Amino acid sequence: MSDRPEVVAGIDIATAAVRVVCADAQGRVRARGGAELPPPRRGAGGHSEQDATAWWPAVAAALRQATGALPAGGREVVAVAVAATSGTIVLADGRGEPLGPALMYDDRRAAALNARAQEAGAGRWRALGLSVGPTAALGRIAWLAGGGPAAHDGGRHLLHTPDLVGWRLTGGPVATDWSHALKSGYDARAGEWPDEVFDALGVPARWLPSVRAPATPAGTVCADAAAETGLPTGCAVRLGMTDGCAGQLATGAVRPGQFVGILGTTYVLKGVTRDLIADPSGALYSHRHPDGWWLPGGASNTGGEAVAHLPSERLPALDRAAAERGPASVVAYLLRGEGERFPFVSGAARGFVLGTPADDADRHRATLEGVAFLERLALERVAELGVTVEGPLWAAGGGSRSPLWSRIRATVLGRPLRVAEHAETAFGAALLAASGTLHPDLTASAATMVRPGRDVEPDAREKAALDASYATFTAALRARGWLP
Repeated sequence: MSDRPEVVAGIDIATAAVRVVCADAQGRVRARGGAELPPPRRGAGGHSEQDATAWWPAVAAALRQATGALPAGGREVVAVAVAATSGTIVLADGRGEPLGPALMYDDRRAAALNARAQEAGAGRWRALGLSVGPTAALGRIAWLAGGGPAAHDGGRHLLHTPDLVGWRLTGGPVATDWSHALKSGYDARAGEWPDEVFDALGVPARWLPSVRAPATPAGTVCADAAAETGLPTGCAVRLGMTDGCAGQLATGAVRPGQFVGILGTTYVLKGVTRDLIADPSGALYSHRHPDGWWLPGGASNTGGEAVAHLPSERLPALDRAAAERGPASVVAYLLRGEGERFPFVSGAARGFVLGTPADDADRHRATLEGVAFLERLALERVAELGVTVEGPLWAAGGGSRSPLWSRIRATVLGRPLRVAEHAETAFGAALLAASGTLHPDLTASAATMVRPGRDVEPDAREKAALDASYATFTAALRARGWLP
């Protein structure tokens, strides 16, 4: 099958834009497309909304751009899959038309309802190792049922972003995948919606979509969608995963024991385990792997944002100066907001710098080291829960493009860092589209399509100094009562 000329298309529906990647069976990117989305409207009461009617035109435009750049004009696309933000929902009518704006993943209007959901399903969430946070989609579904727009009319459908796009692609309702359904309350362990929770909150069971595993068939592209996108009629539509999960898959970390540290605006650690890992603290929670394994992960409230205030053109020079000076003379935890959620949970957490940096290079070096210390603490938390991380830690995100930062991370962790080549959400969606079409399953897709990346080795000359600074870092967290 690896010699076939066909390609698959992965769609990433992010907050600000839609991105499309078309890749062949060897993982070579053959075409790309993109289109902007209207920014979310954020207002009083924690409201965060987006015009859901903008999703499909942007997806169609991005697909047209990508298929138009392919040699056969899109006829070679055999499958497509969609990844999107986790927990964005919209209520639609019987034709799949939105009945109001989409309620975004960071919308907090239903925080009180989510607290009730936590109580109503306490035993279920404990078994899953989950907690229902203030921004969970579950509470927003209850808000829609209890007085949101058109809540009580018949024929309503609760849709996640890929469900609406899948409806347009196929011409009818599609199942949702258990990854996008997680924050809506779906129990992937038991394979069911939490009826006791929805009953307590007054959510009509008829609203809820059927749920299936990612990468499984959802239907085929209909004639209308083919005309709008350049995809061929009959092209397979496969179920996708959330953007964070798809980004993990894109690194190649798809088998038990493999983990990836994604250093974007925030730091995210995600991996694969054979069994469900329940974290009593709630810092780590699990999506379900398409093959039935589990995808534990957690997201910090800091990461790349620690250097986001610096002009991008200054960063290379600061990296060079920080590399020349060696380990920092101070220890920093650059948390710019209030509270931390991973690798420890503390609403009281605040950023700090222990000591006075000698100069800008020293300050910059301390910042990079502080994020690496957080990553080491995250891996230690995973180990405390009985999980073994095998081999190198895969690395993705904008911060992984800094050779210095990658070397610091490898040294602090005491293991190689494997920097992925195509660690982007749309490519991860393409891997899901290739599973069962170009390749037998996800493992085969990743093994063939994901490039090996480059390994960054620890620097033995700096190991002792960074270990000492890490001890100071963790001692400071414990002294403040944020770590046990």
